[in-house]
Amino acid sequence: MNHHPWNPNIGGHKGPRFETVNNGLVRDNATGLIWPRQADVLEFPLSWPEAMDAVMAMNAQTALGRNDWRLPNRRELLSLVDFGQARPAAPPDHPFADLRQNWHWTSTTAAIAPRYAWYVHFAGGRTFYGRKDQYCLSLPVAGTPDTLPRTGQMSCFDASGKRIDCQGTGHDGEMRLGVPWPEPRFEPLPDGCARDRLTDLVWTDSADLAGGLVAWDEAKALAENLDAGGKIWRLPAIRELESLVDASRHSPALPKGHPFQDVGEACWSGTNSPFENGWAYCLYIRKGAVGVGHKPGREFAVWAVSAP
Repeated sequence: MNHHPWNPNIGGHKGPRFETVNNGLVRDNATGLIWPRQADVLEFPLSWPEAMDAVMAMNAQTALGRNDWRLPNRRELLSLVDFGQARPAAPPDHPFADLRQNWHWTSTTAAIAPRYAWYVHFAGGRTFYGRKDQYCLSLPVAGTPDTLPRTGQMSCFDASGKRIDCQGTGHDGEMRLGVPWPEPRFEPLPDGCARDRLTDLVWTDSADLAGGLVAWDEAKALAENLDAGGKIWRLPAIRELESLVDASRHSPALPKGHPFQDVGEACWSGTNSPFENGWAYCLYIRKGAVGVGHKPGREFAVWAVSAP
């Protein structure tokens, strides 16, 4: 068992989550990361390579008194998302000025399509990938994440999707910031389930408990009525599902050597959309993307989780 499991729901800290420090900076006490209070510090939408260059220019200028700025990796940027909030999808007490409700780049390349990089939409927290030559916003980050795990990305790719030497790029594949994953990552358990030693969450071996696509209510009932291992089962929160994503892999975007079977295209989470209760978040397991689905539609598979 992992003695210090990561809580993917960004919990466990005491006191106020955010505090403003010198030079217009914000410290996130849940992660240890430092962000500019002015969220649009780079002002304009930029292509992915331009955003990388702009962050390097911030370091050359010691912007806001620091020279360790970078584009956040996928997990770092997602740490700012509150999936219970919308417009913006950020904690109600967030201190950011001008946090625009648009796509924001991460430093993480999409393994399924290396000409693309992951970005996060701050209206509702959707996480997908866009062409590196398109124009999106950027929210730089500094400091070291003392609780967030790594994304898994180990390689670097330019805007054409060509693998390149990582040195000096600032890409996620070079920085590899975050807590290393335990080895082995998963511990097989009896009764058809496995423990993720990173989070201490227990997952069913099958990522398709219904044997096909179901509506959200069916998925919720099936998960909660599951009888396996003497555990209490439920649909996973979207952050719990996202914690399984390995950003270096696709089809599925799960860690190498994972024990899971029947892994399909996507599965339901138990997290409601803050826009409308008739929708819920889902994880596109093959891509690693976070989206939403209409609850009455038979759209996604059922995967169940049990917390310690």
